[in-house]
Amino acid sequence: MGQSRYPRCLKMKWLFLTAKPDFVPDTITLLPDNIANQIAAGEVIQRPASAVKELLENAVDAGATEIKLIISDAGKALLQVIDNGNGMSETDARMCFERHATSKIRNIEDLFHIRTMGFRGEALASIAAVSQVELKTKRAEDETGTYIEVENSLVKKQEPVASANGTSIAMKNLFFNVPARRNFLKSNAAEMRHIVDEFTRVAMSFPEILFTLTANNQQLFHLEAGSLKQRIVQLLGTNYNAKLVTVKEETDYLNIYGFAGKPETAKKTRGDQYFFVNNRFIKSAYLNHAVMNAYREMIPADSFPMYVLFIDLDPTVVDVNVHPTKQEIKFEDEKIIYAFVQAAVKHALAQFSVTPTLDFELDASIQQLPSIQLPFTDDKKSAAAAGSIFRGFTQKNQAHFIEKSSEGELKNWRALYESNEQRVAGGEQIQAAPTHQSPLTAETELTQILNTYITIPSNNGFLLLHQQSAHERVLYEQLSAAGKDKPVATQRSMFPSTMELTPADAAVMEEIMEDLRYLGYTIEPFGRNTYVIQGTPADVEAGNDKHIIDILLEQYKHFSPEVKFSRREKLVRALARQQSVKAGTRLTEREMRQLVTDLFACSTPNSTPDGNPTYLEFKQEQLERMFGR
Repeated sequence: MGQSRYPRCLKMKWLFLTAKPDFVPDTITLLPDNIANQIAAGEVIQRPASAVKELLENAVDAGATEIKLIISDAGKALLQVIDNGNGMSETDARMCFERHATSKIRNIEDLFHIRTMGFRGEALASIAAVSQVELKTKRAEDETGTYIEVENSLVKKQEPVASANGTSIAMKNLFFNVPARRNFLKSNAAEMRHIVDEFTRVAMSFPEILFTLTANNQQLFHLEAGSLKQRIVQLLGTNYNAKLVTVKEETDYLNIYGFAGKPETAKKTRGDQYFFVNNRFIKSAYLNHAVMNAYREMIPADSFPMYVLFIDLDPTVVDVNVHPTKQEIKFEDEKIIYAFVQAAVKHALAQFSVTPTLDFELDASIQQLPSIQLPFTDDKKSAAAAGSIFRGFTQKNQAHFIEKSSEGELKNWRALYESNEQRVAGGEQIQAAPTHQSPLTAETELTQILNTYITIPSNNGFLLLHQQSAHERVLYEQLSAAGKDKPVATQRSMFPSTMELTPADAAVMEEIMEDLRYLGYTIEPFGRNTYVIQGTPADVEAGNDKHIIDILLEQYKHFSPEVKFSRREKLVRALARQQSVKAGTRLTEREMRQLVTDLFACSTPNSTPDGNPTYLEFKQEQLERMFGR
């Protein structure tokens, strides 16, 4: 036997390091059920609205025809759902709070044929882990119902009780045992808005069920069972009543049905857009793109159409279990779904004779010009045919032919250019500098193009300023500065405007009302979902306040959730965008000069709050390159 290559001391050291002493304890243990449930609850119950979604969907799955949602303190103190569904036996009532307890799945194949809303058995276990729960339930065949109290995943009481058929489940003191998570909840108004969103999605999906929502003893919604169109109007407002087109396409692979808004209902913000797959609300940028393509050339590129669309297809070709909230799903073949959605919406718009119209924005006086009013005589036809423009369109090989221009055609441009050269040679400072220095002088001539752009001569070039973008930057900085230290001055309205809002918009109004007051808008509640505009900012023209608030609510609701702005920052940005002078507005020389002066007095004059440019600078050498010189 050969001698080892390793010294004896190294062998002993190796044995010591690899041996497991008896006194070292094991480090892996199983979590107690209540802690495991709290961790799992973090994915399912993130805020009161999450519980609303789960409980409403459970009630739907129970076959209810009437579902009541009762809220107190934005769901933090009480969140209760009462239904007249099938109810549960005593054993099922106890079992429903166990993790992964479900009546929907018996084997792995069932997972791929799910048509119900809930199926994983996580909702009630998660709710019971982070709140105090009271359950009453009774089946029609049972003489008495079952009452159960659960706290911190532990059953505190169970007893028989007299109860109506169906189930009532009340969730109290959300996150009472997880105070850190409770601290992350937003204001009551903000949480209430999320609750209304979830309620709206479930109620929209099942118009055949009566839904009610009561918050702090005030009924916000009473939605009678009816058609899908009736439910849409109930939830999104009566303004859609005569502005919906029916979408309905049936194929062997899938069925698509619902409603799309006529092009005139398109908004500047991503507003009322709902997709449902097998009656489950989903978010899909991919399918939204399909709808946008169907509206192409019918609405402006920066507008968003309204739609409520349902897709029914075989559950085996869709995976709804890819996200804890089940709002993101995967299709077996996304391209097929995309093509069907786009074709269905296009067909619906065409079927209802909704076609794009051309708006040339012609001044009425143009219609009175002789060229419009007088007949086109033979002499005029001959004169027109002899012109170079006519020949350029009718003769062959004219595409690249350019006639020499006469001296008279160029003299105006040359005079303008030479006058600028003389002013520069005389020592006058005309600078476009991308710094904060204004390019204006007392003699600077400003020109408005297409009632949208302003040209500003500069040293060795010119600036092309977008009037709306520039004004948006000016208003943004003025509003930001005005709202920092003290409220903006308010002018009281002699004839206050009254606004009747949808319950969803009323929840938004409650959230932003105080911030609006700081920005100069005095708005007071006036009964159920009704508000009175008592005052507006002193420097805002009166009479348009209702329209301003309508658009402001829409913009505020649909700010991108990816960017975390404060409420006031969102409002300031929305107001600046809304009140800025619009493209297509004719400005006087004085108004143009004031806008340019105000812009270059800003801290960031070269971009809007969203980062779009307010002006572009063109240098002489750049222009020459563009013309191949």
